Amino acid sequence: MGGRMRLAPISRRELIRRLRNLGWSGPYAGGRHQHMVKGDVQLTIPNPHGGGEIGINLLKIVLDEARISREEWLNAR
Repeated sequence: MGGRMRLAPISRRELIRRLRNLGWSGPYAGGRHQHMVKGDVQLTIPNPHGGGEIGINLLKIVLDEARISREEWLNAR
């Protein structure tokens, strides 16, 4: 492929599906937001209002908190 693949906005459902592909379990209820778990890491799952998409900036924050590289994420389809 030419160039690097880029992050793109994603639906909450697709975010959860890909995280599961990467070994995360959940989502579980708790507090205001649901979370997913992998080992000793707990990751808060954003819940966009009105069923909108999770934007690139928020996705970057989620991936950083989950310690998931861009390459890992893009390969977890």
